[in-house]
Amino acid sequence: MDIRKETGNKGEDFAATFFVSKGFRVVEKNWNCRLGEIDLIVERDGEVRFIEVKTRYSMEYGYPEEAITPAKLRHVARAIEMWLRAHPEPKHYQADALAILILPGQEPDITWIEGIL
Repeated sequence: MDIRKETGNKGEDFAATFFVSKGFRVVEKNWNCRLGEIDLIVERDGEVRFIEVKTRYSMEYGYPEEAITPAKLRHVARAIEMWLRAHPEPKHYQADALAILILPGQEPDITWIEGIL
């Protein structure tokens, strides 16, 4: 497995734990369709959240949230639309991002950005 995929998997596991600690239930991880991927789908009190997870272990390429580009958001939006077509029951939903910066010897810096779309 390449280092980017491994970093992404660790970040998504960390994000799942984070959202469970906030009272959410994990619905799906790494949901794929032909139009894109949703890293994490969580639910709490009937509201579904689609989570884009970005993880970095250094500042070499900037903050993790800087990788959430307009092109990335378009892919996420298309994937969300496809998921909602297959799961029409959610009345309330939104897209969020979780940016995780894990620098050596430090506690993880977590930024939860609500309503990215």
